[in-house]
Amino acid sequence: MKKLLLALVVMFSVGTVMAQSKVAHVNSQKLLDTLPSRKIAMTKLQEFEANGVKELQEMEADFNAALAKYEADRPKMTPVEIKIAEDKLMKKQQNLQDREQSLQQEMQLYSQELNKPILERVQKSVEIVSERKKLNYVIDESVTLYFKGGMDITSEVIVELLRLDAEAMK
Repeated sequence: MKKLLLALVVMFSVGTVMAQSKVAHVNSQKLLDTLPSRKIAMTKLQEFEANGVKELQEMEADFNAALAKYEADRPKMTPVEIKIAEDKLMKKQQNLQDREQSLQQEMQLYSQELNKPILERVQKSVEIVSERKKLNYVIDESVTLYFKGGMDITSEVIVELLRLDAEAMK
């Protein structure tokens, strides 16, 4: 009997704690889209990517020119010259592939470097609003399978986020 009574008390207290939890949601994409620093970061990343693409195109043009010269000169070449020319072509092609991989890694690192302070400001803004509203959980709408109603704090977080962003850009 005491165990049953204890179980009921525990069950009701857990239910009470769960009922006291406050949950809200935000639209993280909307938060990011309103940030001037995010737009600047995206522009920098696009410029970095464009420079990388240009570099790869130049390397590819150089490889294609060397290949065309090799194909034109091959009938007049000795077997040793053919071997040397093919080795050079393979080396150029390998350098092109290596640089492409290297640029992809550099892009990823640069993106992380640019986005880290932005994401930290988003987190801090959500924390500020959550503490003000005494929320226990804030869920991102973009990764939630289902939500109906609830408290949308996106606009309040945007206000805090823009304030933090302006301070960071000074």
